[in-house]
Amino acid sequence: EVQLVESGGGSVQAGGSLRLSCAASKYAGCMGWFRQAPGKERVWVATILSDDRRTYYADSVNGRFTISQDSAKNTVFLQMNSLKPEDTAMYYCAAGSLLVRCAYKSWGQRTQVTVS
Repeated sequence: EVQLVESGGGSVQAGGSLRLSCAASKYAGCMGWFRQAPGKERVWVATILSDDRRTYYADSVNGRFTISQDSAKNTVFLQMNSLKPEDTAMYYCAAGSLLVRCAYKSWGQRTQVTVS
């Protein structure tokens, strides 16, 4: 199983930016980010495929968030710009194997993002 360590959460005003990082203990075929707002279910935010760096985004963040990867360090990032109060949530990093789609098997400890 891949171990994941997240960092970079915090508080920011609307319109601001934050960058989340997630260091994986080893290679994973795909990595991504999910988030869970208070009282709501966890939802997918973005995915990156490790081999060809293809990226995918939820409609709610497309154009504002960017997922990227430093393959040498097995680290994935989520650059979040133009943040909105509705982006407030616990953010989870995830890693998995690429089958027809990314099958997530490992989860980070989560990090809080608060936008006011």
